[in-house]
Amino acid sequence: MAKKIEALCLPDIKKPAPKIPVIGVFAASDPRIDTPSRTRCRNIVKMAADAISGAVLLPDQTPVPVVYSTTLVDGEAQADLIAQQFRQAGADILVCVPDTWAFPQLTAISLMQQFPSDTPINITCGNSGPRPGVVYAHALSGAVSQYGRLISLNVGNWPDTGLNPRMTAQTARRLLDWCYAAVAAVALRGRRVVIFGHDSMGMETALAHIIPTRNTFGLEITRLDMKLLADMIKKDACSKKELTELRRWFDRHLGKRLEIKTDADSKRFDQSLAMYLITRDLMCDLHAVGGGFMSQLEWGSDARGLPLPVADVMESLFNSTFDHNGPRAPLPYATEADVQGLLTMLFMTYLSGGNPPLFMDFRKVWEAWEIKNLARKIGLKSLDKKADWYRKGLVDGDNSGSASFNWAGKPGASVKQLMSKVSMPLADEHYFPGGGNSVTFITPKGIDGIAARLAYSSLNGMFSLIWDQALTTEVPQKLAQAMCRLTTPTWPHTFVVPRYASMTEYKQYPPANHFHMTWNLPVARLQYWMDLTGVLSVTPWAARPKFIEGVDRPEPLVHLINGGENAYKQLIRR
Repeated sequence: MAKKIEALCLPDIKKPAPKIPVIGVFAASDPRIDTPSRTRCRNIVKMAADAISGAVLLPDQTPVPVVYSTTLVDGEAQADLIAQQFRQAGADILVCVPDTWAFPQLTAISLMQQFPSDTPINITCGNSGPRPGVVYAHALSGAVSQYGRLISLNVGNWPDTGLNPRMTAQTARRLLDWCYAAVAAVALRGRRVVIFGHDSMGMETALAHIIPTRNTFGLEITRLDMKLLADMIKKDACSKKELTELRRWFDRHLGKRLEIKTDADSKRFDQSLAMYLITRDLMCDLHAVGGGFMSQLEWGSDARGLPLPVADVMESLFNSTFDHNGPRAPLPYATEADVQGLLTMLFMTYLSGGNPPLFMDFRKVWEAWEIKNLARKIGLKSLDKKADWYRKGLVDGDNSGSASFNWAGKPGASVKQLMSKVSMPLADEHYFPGGGNSVTFITPKGIDGIAARLAYSSLNGMFSLIWDQALTTEVPQKLAQAMCRLTTPTWPHTFVVPRYASMTEYKQYPPANHFHMTWNLPVARLQYWMDLTGVLSVTPWAARPKFIEGVDRPEPLVHLINGGENAYKQLIRR
C-alpha cells in the first residue's frame, strides 16, 4: 500500500508582488559538430544573454531578469533538461540563438512544447556559413509556422569565425525591440486597471470591453463607483501632512500661475490634491497598473447633485514620471474613464520602458491652408515655408485632463524646467460647476514618437490599433495663441504632425475623439507587440510603404503562409 503523503501548507505572504517576466536564452546544436564549434555556440548564448540583460526595463526601471543555459539542445533529453531549468527560473519568454545546424523537432520544438502556447519565442542568428545556424533557423521557423504557432525570426549578423563573436548593433536592436514587446505582452497578463464610474460619457468608443480585454491581453478591469471617492474625500481619508506637502510643492513650482482667487478656490484645489492621494492609495492596494476616472457628468458637471472639483491635476500627476515625492513610474490614467484610451497608453508605456503617455482630444485638424488663412487674418506675414506645419498642417491635441507634466518640455527636462511651463487656471465654470483647476501648457517641438489609438469591433471580436509615427511642432507664438483660443486656451496643447498620414486621411480615420502619444517608441517594437497579442495593425496612409527597411520588423512567416497578417490574426481569434 502506497504511503500517504500529506498536502503541503504554504507559508503566508505578507505583501504579494506581481510576477516579473523572465527571458530564457538557449541554443540548439548537433552532437556531431566539432568541439570548437560547440564551444562557440555556448559563448554565443552568453553573448546574447548579456546583450539583453539590463537593457530591457519595466516602467519603474526594474531590469527584466535574463537567464541562459550553456547546455546545448542536441535532442529530446537536453530539451527536457533545459525546460526544467527554465521552469525553475520562472522563464516565460524564450530566445533561441543557433549557430550550427540542428534538427528542429528533436531540439527547440521539443523544448517549446513544454511551455504554454502563448509563450513568446524568438530566433536570433547570424548569417553564418561554416556551421549554418541560419539554415537551422529557417528550418525551425518554417516548421513552427506550419503548425500555426507564431515565432519571430531575426536573421542578423555576427562574425562567421572565432570563438567569441559579437552581434552587430542592428541585430541587438532588433532583438531588444522584440524582447520589449514580449515583456509588455507577458508582464500585463493577470494585472488589473481600476476604473472609477461607468461608461465614459456614453462614448461607445471608450467602453470597458471586459471579456475581450481579458481574452486578448489577460488584463482585468476593476470597476469602482465614484461615490466611494467622494465619500473618502468627505472623510478626509488621506494624510493631512502629505496633503500639506503636496500643496506646498505646487505652490513652490507654480506660484501665481496657480490661479486661486478665493478661500473656496483654495479649498477646492486641496480637494483635487486629496483625490490624487486617495486614488493613488486605492490603486496601490489593488496593485493596479493603470486607471481612469469618469468625472463628467455626475462628478463635476451635473447641478442636480453636488458638483465636485475637476480631476485634471490628479490625472496629470498619474501620467507623469514624478510627483512631490520624487521620481516615479508613470501610472497611465485616462480622463472620462476612456478604457480604450487607457489601454493604448498602458501598452505604449510598457513598450517604451516607462516613457510618459499623453492623452489628448483629437480636437482640431488644421490643414496647411487653414493655418495660412488664420495667419493672414491676425496679421502674420512672414512664415517659415520650410516648416512641417506650413507644408502639411497639424493636429491641435488638447483635453481638460490626463496631460502628463512631462509633455510641457522635452525628454530629459528637469522637474523644475517642466513645472515652470505649467499653469493651472480655474476650470471653466460652465462646463465644470464643481470648480477646481485645469492644467495648461504648450508642448515644445521636436518630440518624436508614435501617436495611436486602440479600437474594438464587435463583428470580429478583435482590437485594432490605428497608428502613425508623429512629431510635435510649434508655430509662431501669436499664431499659437490664436489657434488655442479657437479651441480651449486653458487646456494643454500639443501640436502634432503625423509622418505619413495626410491631414485628409487623419481627419477621416480616427476611431475615437481621443488619441495618445508616447515618445521614443520604435515602430518595430510596436509591431512585434501587435504580433504577440493579435491586435490588427491599421495604417491606411497612402504615403506609407508596406515595409520600411530599418524601421519595420520583418513580417513573421506564419502571417505570409496564412494569407497575410490580418488573415492569420483572424484565424487564431476563432
